[in-house]
Amino acid sequence: MELKHSSGNYGVLLVNLGTPDEPTTPAVRRYLNQFLSDPRVVDVPKWLWQCILKGVILPFRSPRAAKAYSSIWWEEGSPLRVISERQQKALQDALMFAVGHKLPVELAMTYGQPSIPDALERLTAAGVTKIVVLPLFPQYSCSTTAAVFDGIAAALKKQRLLPDLRSVHHYHDHPAFVKAMAGKVSAYWQQNGRGKHLLMSFHGIPQRYADQGDPYAQHCHETATSVAEALGLSATEWTISFQSRVGREQWLTPYTDDTLKAMPAQGIKDLDVICPAFSVDCLETLEEIKEENREYFEHAGGEQYRYIECLNDSPCHIQMMVTLIKEQLVGW
Repeated sequence: MELKHSSGNYGVLLVNLGTPDEPTTPAVRRYLNQFLSDPRVVDVPKWLWQCILKGVILPFRSPRAAKAYSSIWWEEGSPLRVISERQQKALQDALMFAVGHKLPVELAMTYGQPSIPDALERLTAAGVTKIVVLPLFPQYSCSTTAAVFDGIAAALKKQRLLPDLRSVHHYHDHPAFVKAMAGKVSAYWQQNGRGKHLLMSFHGIPQRYADQGDPYAQHCHETATSVAEALGLSATEWTISFQSRVGREQWLTPYTDDTLKAMPAQGIKDLDVICPAFSVDCLETLEEIKEENREYFEHAGGEQYRYIECLNDSPCHIQMMVTLIKEQLVGW
């Protein structure tokens, strides 16, 4: 692929959700305060929500979350940040090969560090005037993808000269993504054996968001169906569920924890689990799915429980990103 302009014009911004800087209560509290103060995430009236957040949620949830983060923290740092940095480097190398010269790739988090404003500043300093934004959320949601663009818009409000922007809105049913997900599962099965059932657990959102037009639930079902078809699974060999619900409001169902508790009584005792909404392993996969939900399944009578890790920085994932980015560069 040959770009029409100098290589310095083009750049890529990878964005994931975020992570605390360290697994301590103060660091987790700072992160949760920023994350949960975003109206894209929680749309309760600000005056009411801030009272609840500051007075109840942060004091009690921060220490518990810090303990959970400590259980999955790596020597190099947060798994989400460490793997995301590996993705950044691998993608830049792969793009060099794909387009014939260097395209700057910067990593940002919607919440926490590295921040979106800092990443945009680094791209500008590198002479980039055309930016492809790739939010690492396959399925669009107002609480993830839209929040990325809120952050970009807020950062660019301070600039006189705005860059040209192109963005990947979603890629939940993109053939390259489906191929990567199915390939990841198949490779795992070849190396470790195959369970009798596959559970695809997606992060949840409040049902109200879907009722108001958020396409996330539809995207999740389309992803699950496409991956199952690519793997050649029958309708009885896989299940979709939604995890990580918070509060008393109804979220997307069926819930992952309830599903796992019920499976052994239904004759499903040999299970593989994947999380197709997550581009990188993080607290929700390594602690919630790999450990906590495993206990629910085993205590209910489950015998074999295997968590298949996210795409992370695997070659198939990086190649998928290259494909998405090259599609955005065409005709620019």
